[in-house]
Amino acid sequence: MSEQPQTLPTSAGAVPAYEVVIAPGRGGLVGALKECWQYRELLYFLAWRDVKVRYKQTVLGAAWAVLQPLVTMVIFTVVFNRLGGIGPANWKSYAIFAFAGLLPWMLFQSSLVQSSGSIVSSANLLTKVYFPRLLSPLASVVSALLDFSISMVILAGMMVFAGVEVHWSILCLPLFVLMAVTAALSVGVWFAALNAKYRDVRYAVPFMAQVLMFLSPVAYPADKMVELLGRAGLPAWLYPLNPMVGVVEGFRWSLLGQGGPAPHSVALSAAVILTLLTGGLLYFRSVERTFADVV
Repeated sequence: MSEQPQTLPTSAGAVPAYEVVIAPGRGGLVGALKECWQYRELLYFLAWRDVKVRYKQTVLGAAWAVLQPLVTMVIFTVVFNRLGGIGPANWKSYAIFAFAGLLPWMLFQSSLVQSSGSIVSSANLLTKVYFPRLLSPLASVVSALLDFSISMVILAGMMVFAGVEVHWSILCLPLFVLMAVTAALSVGVWFAALNAKYRDVRYAVPFMAQVLMFLSPVAYPADKMVELLGRAGLPAWLYPLNPMVGVVEGFRWSLLGQGGPAPHSVALSAAVILTLLTGGLLYFRSVERTFADVV
């Protein structure tokens, strides 16, 4: 934020008056990140506001954070494992397999859907006071971490009940959580900026997220899709261009210690995430001055 004093016309002998113009600071992408750091306390309040709005006047409240992945896990177990024969023969092992894949995916999906509509939902605030606009989608991503943390407790209980051993790979868990959050933010800033001008984006994002889930190794191992690509005569490296491939496979491996992702798959997914994030932040920065006019 910059304050630019401007002298107003005054009569002779009068004390000069000043007008303080509050406008976005300069400095491109680096300047935007510096502004976000300066307003880091506001990020907490915006994230907490999103949490309260999400569960306001709900009967079950935060229990929805547990019910959604649990119900989806049951459906996946019946359809993909019992009927489709995908995954371990033991349905309990598959249930943990599916739940471990659902958690990073739902963190990504929830963050993406909320962040894409964050600018429009903050219209009243945007038109009254200046703050780094990037904080709106960022707060949506941070608030989604609460639901993720609650679901992680349930997954930990399931692993203890099933006697799943903890391996050294669990040390890599924070890395894949960070990748999931960054992936959501990288796509979310694009859609947040586009949704401010084109409101039909809010209808497209949930549909696109649903399609992307079935293209990600959530309900099935990644090698199943690689085999399918091979039969179609397509190279296997196309699959990790979906950034959630490396995230889901890596997250599941770090918890269960089985079927580790190929290093090139994680590296390619990370490269795609960083490319999308850089491009998204630059685009967001270039159009943020128009948000107050179009929302």
